[in-house]
Amino acid sequence: MPWTTATAVSLRREFVLLASHPDANLSRLCRRFGICRATGYKWLARYREGGDDALADRSRRPKTCPTRTPPEIEAAVREVRDAHPAWGGRKIRRVLQRTLGARAPAAATVTSVLRRHGRLPERPPPRNHVRFAAEAPGDLWQMDFKGDFALGDGSRCYPLTVTDDHSRFALCLQACADQRRETVEGHLAVAFARYGLPRRILCDNGPPWGTVWETDGAGRWRWRCTRLGARLIRRGITLTHGRPYHPQTQGKEERFHRTLGEEVVAPAGGGLAFGDVAACQARFDAWRSIYNEVRPHEALGLDVPASRHRVSPRAAPAQEPCVEYDSGVEVRRVQASGRIRFRGQVYRVGKGLAGEPVGLRPTAVDGVWSVWYGHQEVWAINLRAPP
Repeated sequence: MPWTTATAVSLRREFVLLASHPDANLSRLCRRFGICRATGYKWLARYREGGDDALADRSRRPKTCPTRTPPEIEAAVREVRDAHPAWGGRKIRRVLQRTLGARAPAAATVTSVLRRHGRLPERPPPRNHVRFAAEAPGDLWQMDFKGDFALGDGSRCYPLTVTDDHSRFALCLQACADQRRETVEGHLAVAFARYGLPRRILCDNGPPWGTVWETDGAGRWRWRCTRLGARLIRRGITLTHGRPYHPQTQGKEERFHRTLGEEVVAPAGGGLAFGDVAACQARFDAWRSIYNEVRPHEALGLDVPASRHRVSPRAAPAQEPCVEYDSGVEVRRVQASGRIRFRGQVYRVGKGLAGEPVGLRPTAVDGVWSVWYGHQEVWAINLRAPP
């Protein structure tokens, strides 16, 4: 019978000792030990050449492997990975295709190289989800602040990010020292001048984007317009907000923030390696170019965002336009307290619209009037309910 793994070495030693006698019958010994003569001669030759150590199993790995990734290709894979530690096999392969062409290894091969060299951390399997994207660049921008972090000088950085929903192009990545409305408006003005006006902007909840959601006079959950929201609406931009406690509404912003954290903030010791806001901004600027122009994006079929983005044909106006309404719309000026007087009653519409004219239109529901600011409905009042 064949030699078992547990007794193979001892049986081979016994066999070669018996076969080494001058009067040994090798054919009979092979039959007794359940092996063929070729195997018997092989182990006898190995023993005579190397003694007991030669009786152990040898590696069956081939001495040459024609399909093994060449060392220079593995070095190229490691070089890209070391420069971008958060990139996976598909992204690295796309980058290598630009320099190696047809010699670029498959994504699975890149992953194997990364795993073989200890450069691939374990991650949970991705969740199945349905992707949504705006139809064209400029149709929808997503805007939010990433979680703040400490800098080397003891101050804190509040990264303001704006991304195009269709192309994933990073329109703004600004290291801010605060989250004030004036700060956001200044950086948005630069983005508008460079990339044009979007049709819609999706924001989170809370200042400076909006206030806490409340039910309006029509029983719908709404956010009260802030001064920042009013300025955006005056420019002809429709402002929307994600559902409270549902960050997935701004999934692309959340994913951008995660990538920013993995590739920029975490390698800098959580931000402490940045001496101050200026040093942080310099790193942001360099990485934004990589993100937009070099880093392959899986949601884009491994194209880069810059290949999909186009500037908006809607240029930013030199001066903010005035808000006007059609005839038949009842117009009221919002008081400093954020209230309007209508039909003998006082109704609150929000301090963000203080000093601005709002238009009121009747709805299909008796006694309910919608409140508009420019092209966007911002609230509703119910004449039948207490103000």
